[in-house]
Amino acid sequence: MSYIDSLKIMLGATPKRPTGYTPEAQAMHEAKRQVKGPERAREIKAAHAEHNSHKWRNIRWATLIAINLVFVLSFRFDVQLVEGSLTASRVIGFHMADLNSALQVMLAYKVILINLVIGTTTVFILWWLLGGRSFCSWACPYHLLAEIAEKIHLMLASRRMVVDYTLHRGTRAVLYVVFALLAVISGYTVFESISPTGIVSRALIYGPGLAMIWVLGLLVYEIIFIRRMWCRYICPIGLTYGLVGSISPVRVRYNLDNCLHEGDCRKVCLVPHVLECTKKTYAEDVNISIGADCTRCGLCIDACPTGSLKFEVKGLNKLL
Repeated sequence: MSYIDSLKIMLGATPKRPTGYTPEAQAMHEAKRQVKGPERAREIKAAHAEHNSHKWRNIRWATLIAINLVFVLSFRFDVQLVEGSLTASRVIGFHMADLNSALQVMLAYKVILINLVIGTTTVFILWWLLGGRSFCSWACPYHLLAEIAEKIHLMLASRRMVVDYTLHRGTRAVLYVVFALLAVISGYTVFESISPTGIVSRALIYGPGLAMIWVLGLLVYEIIFIRRMWCRYICPIGLTYGLVGSISPVRVRYNLDNCLHEGDCRKVCLVPHVLECTKKTYAEDVNISIGADCTRCGLCIDACPTGSLKFEVKGLNKLL
């Protein structure tokens, strides 16, 4: 998949089956076609019998909690190691500002502040190194709450108590422009007032306010109606960091060779469109780096029974 195609898919385009394959990938696809249904079923069953991993989920949850706990404890004990919240902070004297929040401020107040420039540069470099949208799954406190709400939704859906409705993925790109225009026109950071990321972060540090009612309502709506609605279809933060992640050296790599195409990875993925290459005949090469919208959460790696998905550091030929 080309860089441009990856960005198009992130903005809402529908992934397409490739029209051409490398000779190695073509040979593998042909070999997989020879595997009949019963034989493939036995292979999948055997792979699942030997696989049970929550490694990356557990590491990620521990990291996410630790990051937010640092903010909380620093404020509670007045350590001043970390000041502020995930929206804007100062860490050991270094200004840090969420890229989307900084953009909203600049658009609303029509001014470029040196601290915002320093903060956004620092954060850009940090999340470029770590993988762009990994902010969503490894640092955002709302992501953890939404992940728990998603588990409740799936449990209820399995009992046919709720139905999972969907929106067009391009909705997020449209809302990105809408929030930017609202900031310019109103002179107010409209998005920041409703962003559950900032609301939850500040509630943890300074104590909950009335805005948490909005967050709880959003979680209830996601449980009953639209699974992971905010993160999938609305939040411009994910889109901003997706652009950063598109050029990041840290990403998830897919290997076609041992894949059984059973689809477990897509079932657990927040953004399953980035894993279209795991479908039968959808991989144009033997090794494929997963696209810009990937949150690097590691759930697909945990779910894959054959180890066909792994973290990689591009340029170092290192797999994790």
